[in-house]
Amino acid sequence: MDPSLFYDTFRAALRVAVVISLPILVVALVTGLAIGLFQALTSVQEMTLTFVPKLAAIVAIFWLSMGFMTETLRSLWLDTLVPLIAAT
Repeated sequence: MDPSLFYDTFRAALRVAVVISLPILVVALVTGLAIGLFQALTSVQEMTLTFVPKLAAIVAIFWLSMGFMTETLRSLWLDTLVPLIAAT
């Protein structure tokens, strides 16, 4: 395999990984900041207060973006990886 082809494929896979993980990471960041701000304003320092809402938000956004994630992985597989496998 040509090194440039390997790096292009690797770059495409990394891009897909970032695009797929971005919605979950953004929701976790926003939820964590909102809960941290709430804790700072009310002086409530309960550990489950940060964990449970963040987990619920991550599960909800995962459920909502599951189709997008699957289609993105499917397009990477069909457009990039299958032609490489077929060429060898």
